[in-house]
Amino acid sequence: MRALKRTFATLGILLLSLPISYVANAESTKDTLHSAEEQLKQSQQTILQKEKEQQAVQEEISSLQENVQALESEISQNQQGLAEVEGKIEEIQQIIQQKKEEIVLLQDKVYAREGIMEKRLVALQHSDHTTIVIETLVNSESLGNFFERIGAVATLLNADQKILDQQEADLKQIEEDKKEIDKQEQLLISQQAELEAKRATLEENRQKRNQALVAMQSKFTKLASEINVAEQEKSTIQSQINSIQAKIKEEEAAAKARSVELAKAKAKEKEKSVAQPAVAPPPPSKPASNTVTKKEEPSKPSNSRKEMYVTATAYSHEDTASDLTYLGYNIKKNPNMKLIAVDPGVIPLGSKVWVEGYGVAVAGDTGGAIIGHKIDVLMPSSAHARQWGRKTVKIIILD
Repeated sequence: MRALKRTFATLGILLLSLPISYVANAESTKDTLHSAEEQLKQSQQTILQKEKEQQAVQEEISSLQENVQALESEISQNQQGLAEVEGKIEEIQQIIQQKKEEIVLLQDKVYAREGIMEKRLVALQHSDHTTIVIETLVNSESLGNFFERIGAVATLLNADQKILDQQEADLKQIEEDKKEIDKQEQLLISQQAELEAKRATLEENRQKRNQALVAMQSKFTKLASEINVAEQEKSTIQSQINSIQAKIKEEEAAAKARSVELAKAKAKEKEKSVAQPAVAPPPPSKPASNTVTKKEEPSKPSNSRKEMYVTATAYSHEDTASDLTYLGYNIKKNPNMKLIAVDPGVIPLGSKVWVEGYGVAVAGDTGGAIIGHKIDVLMPSSAHARQWGRKTVKIIILD
C-alpha cells in the first residue's frame, strides 16, 4: 500500500512539474519575443525618422533647383555681358589701329615736307628774303612784266606759308591722334578689367551651383543608405520574431502531446487518486506587424624718349640675298637677335628702339623700300615672319 502511494505521489509530482517547466519556457520565449518586438518598433521609428529627413532633403533639393535656375539665368546674363564687353574691346582695338595708321601717313607727309622746307631754307640762306623780292621786281622788263612778277612772288610766298601751315596742322593732328590713342588704350584697359570681373563672377556662380548640388546629392545619398540599413535591420528583426513565434507554436504542440500522454497514463491507473491536471497557459497573441515600404527617392617701357607709329613688316635671313646688315650684323649666325631695318632719316642707325609686340631692338639695317615711317623686324625664320606679317605698331627711340 505504501509503495502504491509512493507511485501515485511520483506521478503527481511529474504531472505538476511539466506545466511549471512549460510555463517557465513560455515566459522566457515571451520575453525574447517582447524584446524583439521592441527592437522592431525602434527600427520602424528610425525608418520613419529617416524618411522624414529624406523628404526634407528632397524639399531642399527642390529649393536648390530653383536657386540653380536663377544662377543659370544670371550666368546667361553674365555671358551676354561678356560678349558685349568683348565687342566693345574689339571696336576700341580697331579705333586704335586706325589711328596708328593715320599717324603713320601724317608722319610721312611731315617727313616729305621737311625735305622741301630744308631746300627752301638753304636757298634763303644765300640771299635775304626781302632782297629776293626786290630784285625780282626791279629786274622786270616792262610794266606788264612787273605785275606778273608781283603775282609770281605772291604765289611763291603763299605757297611757302601754306606748306608751313599744313606742316603745323599735321604735327598738331599727330599729337591729337596720339592723345586719342592713349585715351582709347585707357578705355581698353578699363573694359578688359570689367571683362575679367564678369568672368570671375560667372565662375563663382558656377562653383556655388556645383557645390550646392554636390552637397545635397551627398546628403540625400547618405540618408538613402541609412534607410536601407534600417530596412535590413527591420527585416532581420522580423525574421527573428517569426522564428520565435514558430518556436512558441512548437512548444505549445509539445506541451499538448505531453498532456495527452499523461492523461493516458493516468487512465491506466486502476485506483482513484486526486491529481491536478496540467494547465497550459494560453498561447501568446501574435503581434501585428506593421510593414513600411521604403520610399524610392529617387609694360610698356617708360615713354620718356621720342615715340612714333610705324608700319612694321617681318623678314628673316632666309628672305635676304645677303646675311650681313648695313652695320655688319650677321643675321644668319644670329637669327634670334632683335634687329630692325629703318630709314636713317627717321630712326638713327645704331640706336636702341622699343617696338610694340617685339621688344627692344637695334636699328642695324636699311632697305631700298624702307622710306619714311616704315621698319622691318628680324625673325628667326620665314615661318615666324609670315606669322608676324605686317602691323602698325608704336615705337620708342631709347637712345
